[in-house]
Amino acid sequence: MTTSELESQVRSYSRSWPTVFDRATGATMYDTDGRAYLDFFAGAGALNYGHNHPELKKVVLDYLASDRVVHSLDMFTPAREDFLTTFHDTVLAPRGLDHKVIFPGPGGANAVEAALKLARKVTGREAVVNFTNGFHGMTLGALSVTGNAMKRGGAGIPLVHATPMPYDDYFDGDIPDFLYLERLLTDAGGGMNEPAAVIVESVQGEGGMNTARAEWLRGLSDLCKRHGILLIVDDIQMGCGRTGSFFSFEEAGIVPDIITLSKSISGFGLPMALTLVRPELDIWEPGEHNGTFRGIGPAFATAAEAIRRFWSDDTLERSTIAKGLQIEARFNALVARYPDHGLVAKGRGMARGLQFGSGDLAGAVCAEAFDRGLLVETSGPDSEVVKLLPPLTLTDEELDRGLTIIEESVAVVLG
Repeated sequence: MTTSELESQVRSYSRSWPTVFDRATGATMYDTDGRAYLDFFAGAGALNYGHNHPELKKVVLDYLASDRVVHSLDMFTPAREDFLTTFHDTVLAPRGLDHKVIFPGPGGANAVEAALKLARKVTGREAVVNFTNGFHGMTLGALSVTGNAMKRGGAGIPLVHATPMPYDDYFDGDIPDFLYLERLLTDAGGGMNEPAAVIVESVQGEGGMNTARAEWLRGLSDLCKRHGILLIVDDIQMGCGRTGSFFSFEEAGIVPDIITLSKSISGFGLPMALTLVRPELDIWEPGEHNGTFRGIGPAFATAAEAIRRFWSDDTLERSTIAKGLQIEARFNALVARYPDHGLVAKGRGMARGLQFGSGDLAGAVCAEAFDRGLLVETSGPDSEVVKLLPPLTLTDEELDRGLTIIEESVAVVLG
């Protein structure tokens, strides 16, 4: 039997990219035939610093070679202490954040589940407000606050205790921000249970590269404060510098009650996730929330080194913003070049999207790009957006080459 016959039908990326990948360095992956592919997918945002970054790889190899603790649950280790100290001193404290760190498990869905669970414990309420086209994970709690109908349908049971609200610009500016939500919160006849929390992404990656304005995020934060609702910002894909600043919400000047991080927090593609909570919300009893894989030593080590290397100054942040503007300019040129096709350039920083009139067109562009040696995927409710998540560390030449491939692919598909 072939490996595709042995594996479940649930596999997805291997259908879009029908080759066998063998090696990877920086922004490039190589298949078993030695063909190179420029990677504008970056592990769905888990590889912000590229594949096998040499300094981070050295940390892993040295860690394993010295028989350091690999699996530690939540026991104390030097690697855990180094990460916590480095994360506090380099990321949290300079931004005026005093959040406590929870290690909820190995992935983003674990971070979201912990956030929802704690918000409900703190407030004594069950309901959560989420937003149209939001995506927060594939476990049941995370699915309940996710918008995508296909993914929700996979749960097999009713997904309850969540109320979707319109994301920024959902009605093209025709309706004032939060009009419906504010009315329901203040109307005794509105039928809305008092929410424990609101969960939001500042940029909806899976939802189609929809970007919330800074003033919209500030308005949401103010609304939550007025009504005693906890604000959860899901920064799993857009954190760790994807939009420029370490946290994607920084430009709005807000301070979320709870923040979820995963994806690139380990710096090397190793499983790791964080749920950050304001100190007064840290009311769990010891062991009330736990999991087996909360202490992966090599991930602590690479995470600490990545923070020291990339976040001790603003070099990466400035580079990410500049490269993002290059992508924006090239996408805007494509929009102008094909006025009859209604293309839309979307996103912020190096999280960018080009929206097409249908999922078929966007998928055809991605397939053409693959044939030309570029890995790029789609997103959006109908897979209508070509989604770019290149490593933040790619070179200017690599960025130009990838964008040229996209332009060539669009020309082939749209004619």
